[in-house]
Amino acid sequence: MRRHHTLLACLLLAVAPAGAVHASQDTPKSAEGAGNLAGLHDFDFLVGDWKVRHRKLKARLVGSRDWTEFDGTLSMRKLMDGRANVGDNLFNTPDGPYRGIGFRAYDPKTGQWASWWLDGRNPFGALDPAIKGGFKDGIGTFEAVDTLQGKPIRMRVTWSRITAETARWEQAFSADGGKTWEVNWVSDFQRVR
Repeated sequence: MRRHHTLLACLLLAVAPAGAVHASQDTPKSAEGAGNLAGLHDFDFLVGDWKVRHRKLKARLVGSRDWTEFDGTLSMRKLMDGRANVGDNLFNTPDGPYRGIGFRAYDPKTGQWASWWLDGRNPFGALDPAIKGGFKDGIGTFEAVDTLQGKPIRMRVTWSRITAETARWEQAFSADGGKTWEVNWVSDFQRVR
């Protein structure tokens, strides 16, 4: 529970007006060069405002082929001199709009990013497990262990088709430890600014 409150405090600081936080702008030089910073700028492509076209599988890991499509938006900005970022998402689903926040942080010890999701439909519930990973050859791959309807699954998120104006995000689940994967959500991003 303490971790949940700490992350929420970080998220609140992330969306606070620029003048509302009076922390030192100086980062110690020793901290800037510490660790593996090779992937520090992996998510720079996502900074800005985007319109998004979502395609989501209605039922997961049951062999469904029934998809729903809807539009949305994303506004993403960097935090902590690029060591973290936050994305404010709006989903205009057929059941009504809702929001969510994606929060990412870079670990220079592992050279990986961790990403958490805060769902606006249940903002005081538990955060989803962090998905961790990084980019190689222009493809970002992130994985986590999670549960679906009380059963353990693996979750994989992939970033691909990244250009200055476009990107694709895909989510897939596996019920067999990663031997087979079912893609259940695809989001295509088009830059607005």
